[in-house]
Amino acid sequence: MEQDTLKWVFVGGKGGVGKTTCSSVLGILLSQVRSSVLIISTDPAHNLSDAFQQRFAKTPTVVNGFTNLYAMEVDPTIENEEGAEGVDGFFSDLANAVPGIDEAMSFAEMLKLVRTMDYSVIVFDTAPTGHTLRLLQFPSTLEKGLAKIMSLKSKFGGVLSQMTRIFGVDDEFGEDAILGKLEAMRDIIEQVNRQFKDPDMTTFVCVCIPEFLSLYETERLVQELTRFEIDTHNIIINQVLFDVEVVESQLLKARMRMQQKYVDQFYTLYDDFNITKLPLLQQEVCGVEALKAFKYHFLTPYRPSRARCSKEELESGIAKLKEQLKNAEAEYEKIRKGKDQV
Repeated sequence: MEQDTLKWVFVGGKGGVGKTTCSSVLGILLSQVRSSVLIISTDPAHNLSDAFQQRFAKTPTVVNGFTNLYAMEVDPTIENEEGAEGVDGFFSDLANAVPGIDEAMSFAEMLKLVRTMDYSVIVFDTAPTGHTLRLLQFPSTLEKGLAKIMSLKSKFGGVLSQMTRIFGVDDEFGEDAILGKLEAMRDIIEQVNRQFKDPDMTTFVCVCIPEFLSLYETERLVQELTRFEIDTHNIIINQVLFDVEVVESQLLKARMRMQQKYVDQFYTLYDDFNITKLPLLQQEVCGVEALKAFKYHFLTPYRPSRARCSKEELESGIAKLKEQLKNAEAEYEKIRKGKDQV
């Protein structure tokens, strides 16, 4: 929150760990200290609309109850809009034929935001880990590809220009128009690539749950981010069961033991990270008010509230404890007599 130079905040992790909820809450928290905040979903299966209980589209929309918080959901199947002609229409048709279109078009939307620079900070609610790693790798890959294409210009000279004249293609599809578009795109990509690798401008927040597969996926994600030279030093462990009372359920006891084992492993593996534990609640976190209430768990450690018991409940608990003590004493006496006989 205090790092006022941040421009890009990525939130990612395994599917189903609560990335959208965490992205939404981070957006709300940042809106309290920044002039304008945009939350953008790059997951083909969008959940931002469900989290805020408000319909979002592929253009930024102000979130109900806020004046400086916006949200949008990038549509992975971009259609060629009416009136999109010339080079823009050509690139739109070309993009729809490229494999991995969901990541590519998400990145295209991001490039437009870089050009406008309208928002103080942008929070990305990303797709599950595999998709996100491809998205983050896209700037470097595209930068190399465009550099290769631009180098072909010097090798083949005016061949493209001659072909356009032979086939009677308009000037808007000519060599200069297409190469000019590629050159402009390369400049923006180089700028984004530099910002992604600047820890003062970009950070990645890993969201996980205390289970083996999520721990494994988080380790893989951290290693890949390090390889991409993208800063990551925050981990959110979501859906944690806290031991609030004497638990009767054997299933809950087993789940708590399992979760604690993996929580300990997270702290061991990432002792130099900021680790935040979030509780598993009885109800879903949906709607602006629920998200606002949940944000306090991001700021202060969760302390389970202990409900006050009635007189009857206390008496019943004491009776159970007495019964357990009586059985334990009987078992101890049996063991002691057996030793004396030996």
